[in-house]
Amino acid sequence: MPFTIDFLNDGRVLEWEATADGAVATERDEYTPRFYVAARDPASDLDLTTLQSVYDQHPDVVATEMDARRPGFRRDEETVLAVDVAHIDRVTPLARQARQLLDYPVGDLACFNIDFSREFRYCLKTGVDPTPASELSTLRLSVPVTETSNDVYGELSVAGDTVTGSPTDILTAVKGALNAHDPDVLVCSTSEIVPTLYEMATDPGVDDFSLSRWPDVEYQQLASRSSYSSYGRVGHSQARYNVPGRAIIDESNTFFYGETNLDGVLDLVSRSKKPVQELAWASIGNVLTAIQICEAHDRGVLVPWNSWRHEFFKPMGTLHDADRGGFIFAPEVGLHENVHELDFSSLYPNIICTRNVSPDVIRCDCHSDREDVPGLGYSICDDRGYLVDVLQPIIEARDEIKAAIRREKERDDPDEDRLAELEGRSGALKWILVACFGYQGFSNAKFGRIECHEAINAFAREILLTAKQRLEAGGWRVVHGIVDSIWVTPDPDVDDDDREDLETLATEITERVEIRLEYEAHYDWVAFVPQRESDAGALTKYFGKVAGDDEFKIRGIEARQRSTPPFIEDVQRDCLERLDATRSPEAVLDCLQDAISRLHAGTVPVKQLVERNRVSKPLERYTQNTQNVAALKRARDQDLAIHPGQDIEYVVVDDEKSSRARVALAHEEIESYDASYYETQLVRAVESVLAPLGWDRTEIRHEIAETRETDLAAFTEIE
Repeated sequence: MPFTIDFLNDGRVLEWEATADGAVATERDEYTPRFYVAARDPASDLDLTTLQSVYDQHPDVVATEMDARRPGFRRDEETVLAVDVAHIDRVTPLARQARQLLDYPVGDLACFNIDFSREFRYCLKTGVDPTPASELSTLRLSVPVTETSNDVYGELSVAGDTVTGSPTDILTAVKGALNAHDPDVLVCSTSEIVPTLYEMATDPGVDDFSLSRWPDVEYQQLASRSSYSSYGRVGHSQARYNVPGRAIIDESNTFFYGETNLDGVLDLVSRSKKPVQELAWASIGNVLTAIQICEAHDRGVLVPWNSWRHEFFKPMGTLHDADRGGFIFAPEVGLHENVHELDFSSLYPNIICTRNVSPDVIRCDCHSDREDVPGLGYSICDDRGYLVDVLQPIIEARDEIKAAIRREKERDDPDEDRLAELEGRSGALKWILVACFGYQGFSNAKFGRIECHEAINAFAREILLTAKQRLEAGGWRVVHGIVDSIWVTPDPDVDDDDREDLETLATEITERVEIRLEYEAHYDWVAFVPQRESDAGALTKYFGKVAGDDEFKIRGIEARQRSTPPFIEDVQRDCLERLDATRSPEAVLDCLQDAISRLHAGTVPVKQLVERNRVSKPLERYTQNTQNVAALKRARDQDLAIHPGQDIEYVVVDDEKSSRARVALAHEEIESYDASYYETQLVRAVESVLAPLGWDRTEIRHEIAETRETDLAAFTEIE
C-alpha cells in the first residue's frame, strides 16, 4: 500500500510503501492515464470513430478504444471513446483538443475523468489503496514569519530545535534530522521551505543536500500560489511542491491536518483514495467529491469535466416554496434558567440516507405522480441513490468512533494517544458530513443538484416542527431552535407531575422521524444575545453554564471569534464566571473596570493584545486607511509578503493615526499600546455578556464613568 506516488518526467511511476525499516520504492512503467469522450446528448447520433482515428495518430496518445460506460447517473451504458495518454501532464491538453481536432460544434461532445489530481487518478485507475500499512514517521520544519520572504534563512526550526547561523549550519542540521528520522512526511510551516533550502544548497561549501529519497530528482513544483474566493471569503493557497519519497504537509495550506491530526487525514485517505499529500491540501468539497467519484467509478459512471447538470423546470410557486433554508425559532433574548439542549444526530446526512435524497433519484420520471418531499411535491425514486452509499458508511463509522471515545473517557486511566487518534478521525468525518448538504447546491459540484438541497431543507423543517410540537405537548417550552438543535426549559404553566421525561420524549421523536434526537446537555442557565442594532435575538450568539461542570458553552461572541486578542477573550470569560457566581451586572462591571485599569496602567502584556485579521485583497486595492492597511504597509516595508487570504497579526499602538504608525506587527519590539482603543474593545465584549440582561454600550459606559468619578472624589477627600 503506497503512501505516496511520484511521477517522473520519463513516464515512470514510483510507488512508495512505508515499512518498519524505512520506505521502499517500486517502479512502474506501464501506467497510462485515461480519459473519455462521449456525446453530451444521449439521443445524439454522433460518430466517435473519426475522432478516434485522429487521436490514434497523435504522438501523446498511447491507445484508444470504444468502451461501454455510463456518462451520468441517470444514463444507461453507452459507447464512449477511451483515450490512453502517454504522460499525466497531457490529459488536459488532449481533452481540450477534442473539439478542435474535427471542429465539432460546441455542445456536441463532453469529456470525462479530466480534472483529477494525479495521485488520485493513479489510485482510481490501478486500484491501488494509498492507506499506509505502517505508521508514518514525520519531521517538522518551520520558519518564523520574519524569515518567510528571505531567499536565505538565518533561522529554522528542525524537529522542534531552533537552528541559527549560516546556510551550511542550517542545512547540516536538516541533513542530520533527515538521517536520524528518515521521515515519510515533511510537515512544513510553509511549502516555500522546500525550494528555499535547495537554493541555499547552491552556496559554496554545501555538498550533497537533498530532501528526496530518489537520486537525481530533487523536487517538483506542482502548482503556483494563488488567492481565491469561496462563499464571500478570500483564501490563499501556497505553491505546492513534491519531494520524491516523502509526502509534504504545508501547515499554511491544509484544512484537515490543521483541524484534526494525521490520524484524521489517514482516515479520509482510506475513504477517498487520495494519498496523504493530496488529502492534506484538499478542501472539504474536494475530498467529498473524491469519495463520490470512487462510488461513481464502482458503478461504471463517468465524471464530467465541467458541472453541466440542469435544474429541472418547476412552477414559480414551487421556486418560491423551495427557496428556503432550515427552520429557525427566534431565540428569546434574556437569561433562562434550567435549560436543556437536544440535537438531531447528523441531521442533514441522515435525512439524505433515511429519505433517499440523491441527485440520481430526485424527481425521477418513474414516480413523477408522487409527492414525497413535504411542501414541494418532488418525487424520490425507490431505487437507492448513490449519495446514500457514500454517506451511510461515514455516518456509521463516526457513530462507532464517538462510542469508542466515550468508552475511553470512562476508563480510570484513559489512553491519551488513543483518544487523540479517535478524536482526529471523528473530527475529519464530521467535516465531511457537515459539507455534504451544502455541496448539493454548489454550482461546481460534480454530481450536485439543487433539488436535493431544497428537499433536504424541506425535510429538516418538517422534522424540527414535529419535535417542537411533541416537546411542547410534553410540558416543555422551546426557547430557541435552529436547524438541528432545540433548547427547552420547563413550561411554568405545566405541573412537574404532568411533565414528560425529556429522554423519553427524545426516544419517541427519534422513532417518529427516524433520526436520533440526542440529549446534548443540561445548563444551569443560557443567555441569548440580541442583535447589535435590534432587540431581536441573534440566531447564533449565546452562552451558558453547563450544569455540574465548570465549563461554559460559548457561541458567536468575542471569545469565539478568531480575531479577538487573548486579553479581551480572557476578560470576557472572567465576566461570564462573575455573572454565573452573582447574576449581578454590577459584579460584571467591576470585572470590566479592573481590566480597564490594568490597560491604562500599562500592565497588560503586549502579546495578549495581538489581533489576527484576514487580508481580503492586495494593499493597492484598499481605499480606506484601516488597521489592516497600516499593517500591510508595515509588512511591505519589512519585505514580508502577505497575500490575500492570509492572516496578518498586529497590535494597535495609536488608533488616532491613519498611517502605518497606527499599528505594530506582532513580531516587532512593541513598547506601548493604545489603551483607549482596547478599552472600547473590552466594552464591546462586556456588552455581549450583559445585553441579555438589558444593558447596552451606552449604559455600560455611563456606569463606568460614574464609578470613575466616585473613585476620583474619594481620592480627593483623602488628599
